[in-house]
Order: sequence, then C-alpha cells, then structure tokens
Amino acid sequence: MLGLIAAVIWCGNLELRKLSLSDEGRYSEIPRYMAHSGDWLTPRLNGIKYFEKPPLQYWATAAAYSAFGEHNWTARLWPALTGLLGVLLTYLVGARLYGAATGLYSAAVLASSVLYGALAHILTLDMGLAFFLTMALAGLLLALDPSADTKTNRRWMHVAAAGCALAVLSKGLIGIVLPGAVVTLYVLIKRDFHLLRKLHLLSCAGLFLAITAPWFIAVSLANPEFAWFFFVHEHFQRYTSTIHQRYQPWYFFIPILLAGVLPWLFTLIDALRHAFQRLDKDRQRFDPLLFLLVWAGFIFAFFSASGSKLPSYILPIFPALALVIGKHLSAISGRTLAVQMAPMALLAAAGLVAAPYTVKLATENIPAELYLAQTPWLTAAAGVLLAGMLLAIYFGWRGLVRNAVITCALTGLITTQLIVMSEDALSPAHSTYHAAQRLKPYLRPDVPFYSVRTYEQTLPFYIKRTVTLVEYQDEMAFGLQQEPDLWVPTVGEFALRWRKDEYALAVMSLEVFDELQQSGLPMQLIVRDTERVLVRTPPR
Repeated sequence: MLGLIAAVIWCGNLELRKLSLSDEGRYSEIPRYMAHSGDWLTPRLNGIKYFEKPPLQYWATAAAYSAFGEHNWTARLWPALTGLLGVLLTYLVGARLYGAATGLYSAAVLASSVLYGALAHILTLDMGLAFFLTMALAGLLLALDPSADTKTNRRWMHVAAAGCALAVLSKGLIGIVLPGAVVTLYVLIKRDFHLLRKLHLLSCAGLFLAITAPWFIAVSLANPEFAWFFFVHEHFQRYTSTIHQRYQPWYFFIPILLAGVLPWLFTLIDALRHAFQRLDKDRQRFDPLLFLLVWAGFIFAFFSASGSKLPSYILPIFPALALVIGKHLSAISGRTLAVQMAPMALLAAAGLVAAPYTVKLATENIPAELYLAQTPWLTAAAGVLLAGMLLAIYFGWRGLVRNAVITCALTGLITTQLIVMSEDALSPAHSTYHAAQRLKPYLRPDVPFYSVRTYEQTLPFYIKRTVTLVEYQDEMAFGLQQEPDLWVPTVGEFALRWRKDEYALAVMSLEVFDELQQSGLPMQLIVRDTERVLVRTPPR
C-alpha cells in the first residue's frame, strides 16, 4: 500500500508541467527527431549532429513517443521510471544486507530526499545515470557480501557489470570510471587484495563490452568525427577545464548536499557519526558500510574537483547515503528522531512566512504576476511540510519510530512534488509552450523557420519541427562544422533570405527584434512575451 501511494504521488504530475529550461527542451527534442527521422544511430539536436551524450535515454524516450505519443509525461517518463526503480532497488539492497526494516527506511529516505525526488521529475540524463550506477552499487554490495556463495557472487557481479555498461550508454565513461575507482579505493583502504578474486573481471569485461561496444563502433563508422569529440572533448576537456562555463568553487556541492538530503539532514549527520564508529576492523571481511561511505565520499570529491559542476552531478551518492541513513533509522530511538525532525518544522514555518515574499524576485523577464501564481504552491508545500513534521515529531516522541519515518517520508515526497509543480507558474517565461500555442495557426509544412541569434530549446518539441539557426551555434557548433549548410552564419544573410521568402517564420529575442526593426526589415508580429518574439514575413 505504501508503494502504491508513493508511486501515484511520484507519477501523478509528469504531464501537468510544461517542459522548460534548456535540459528539458534538449532531451525531449533529440528523441523526437530520432523517432521521426528513423535514424536511431546518430543523435541530432534540432536536426544537427549532437555527440555530447550516448543514446540510451534517447532510445527509451523515442520508444515512449512511438508507443504513447509526444507528451510532457512521455518526455519525462525515463527519469521518473528510473528514479522509482532506484528507490525499489535501494529497498532490495537494504533488506538483503540489513533486514526488511532497513530496506523500507532506506527506500523511504531516498524517495523523499528533495534533490532525488525533484530530479526524477525534471528531464535530464542524470537520473538514468544514477539508477544504473545504483545497479552497479547493488551488484557489488550483494556479490561481495560474505554470505554470498560462488554462484550468487558471480550473478551479482554480472549485474554490476551490466549496470556499469548501461551507465556508460546513459552518460559516458563516468559509468565505469566511478565504480572502478571506488572498488580500487576500497581495496586499498581495507588492504583486502583477496577481494579482487571475487570480481570476475574477464567475464564482467566481456559482458560490459557486449553491451557498450556495438553502438560506439557503429556510430564511429558512420561518423568518423565522433570519437575525438566524445572521448576527448566531452570527457577529458570537460572535466579538466571550464570549457562549458560551468565552473564553480570547490565547495559548490556542500550546500547542494545539505539542502538536497532534506528532510533527513540531521539524521544523516547522526548516521555518519555512528557509521564511522561501527566500521568492521576485520581486513578479511567485506564491510558494506565502509563501501557505501567510500562510494559517497569519492563521487562527491570527484565532482568537487571537476572544472564543470551542476547540482545534479552528485545524484549517484544519494542511494548510498539513503542506505546509511536507513540502517541508522532501524536502531534509532523515537525521541532522538523527533529531535532531528524539529528543525524541519522550524524550516517549514519559515517557509510559510517567506512564501508571499517571492514576488520580490520579479524582474522584467519574470514579472510579478508569475510569482504571485507560484505563491499558493509554495505556501501549500510549506504547510504540508509543517503539518507532516509535527505529526512525525509526535510519533517519534511516543516511540513509534516506523510511523514517524513513514510520515516524514510521505511529507518530504509530497512537499518536493509541490515545489516542483510550483515552477509551472513561471512557464510563460521558462517555456515556449504558451507562445507555441499562439503560433500554431501560422505554421505551414516546410516553410522556412529561422531562429535568430538564439535557440529556444523547447520550441522544436512543441511545434514538432526543427528551426534554422541564424548567427548562433553554442552547443551545436561541432555539428555545424560537419554540416555547415544547416545554418545561416550571419544576420545579414538571413535578412536577404527573409526578403526573398514568400512566407517564413522567425523567433528571436526582444533585443534582436528591436534591432531588426530599426534596420527596416519587414516583419509582422505574431507573439511577444517577456523573453522572445515570434514573427512572420508580411503578407504580399
């Protein structure tokens, strides 16, 4: 029953929000083009070769489009599904290693952690990567468990190898680098070199290559330029430099972790303190708790050292931390848990007071009326969090630990989904959905559609076609080098084409629209909002 309730809450809002921001537009459009073109080998963004990431999520989303149609929910289905499967897998690992109570509590913690719950409902590649890395983690933990016989050990090591392979097909070499480094580091810390015998390296390597190699070979044969861009530019240069302009200080992920693990922050601190005190000192016996700590610590440090940082990068550590917290919750006293939940109640009360003041964040691009529309969602989220935390504190104080944990988890899950839903109030600024609906009467098959000095990531998905870039390359620069006929290099050349076109459409920023108007370029306004302008050639 708990699983059913959680699944309904988890999946209930996938369609309700418009696709927004760059990631959701990008990762909805690539599989849309893939499904329409029939080319499932070479990923393309806006019809332009796009080799930044491997294709597994594109394939899954394109298959969902083909089966169920192109909707907000089918675009988000893969991260939501893999996120939910990650919760179930965490339950399985916790139950097998430490008992059913730990499995339940670990799954509850993971499902209700703010960052994990939110990113399962935002269209990026990180949740799919996190799930397959969790699959690798689960395989390693259960394969190396001292109670595992030879057959069980081999079976779970192959699960780990498959998880690594699918992680590589989700987001690149990080899928094998992270698990491999964690295993190596654990062996060095524990000085248990006999553990290497249980890794079945030859058969696991064969399985790994059987899953990953076919696509990499095929795409390299079809696109000789792929290998350098993917392996050198997207891995080595991305990690060692600020080439993608995502540089953040070394401590960037500390506040992300502290906020992302809510409402379990103080329980995590307590759980880590106890975990370090209870590590197994026997060098010859595998210690899953130490392995979890090494997993979380190394991945956190690895991305903290990177020259490219985004909040979602540390997502793979959350299942490991959930297992550490879940094990601690299975032995915690109710009153200790109640004390740890008390700050969350204070945070919720502060949220109730602060919610109406979000309107002060208004700018020209995001006007006050959008923040006013968001306020009821934020107020509801704070109210649910406050009521749930007070109830959890009550249960904890009476010694009803299971009731307190479940109440806290459901509260965290609902609160997170309300916060995620609140973003839709800002969609007129963050998404082209509304503008696309007003544009649809003007769309005609095969007419030129220019995107001048900009690329609106969500627009191709909502108008079901590509656009021609004008004096804009950004992340499509490498693809345009291979196929330069797919864009217009200068605004001057665009203006010449525009004057010759019998009927054409264009999207641009407000500043570019004003500039072109002053230059005398004839344009008929279709849509103007706070972020963009959509125009057509004037009737002749």
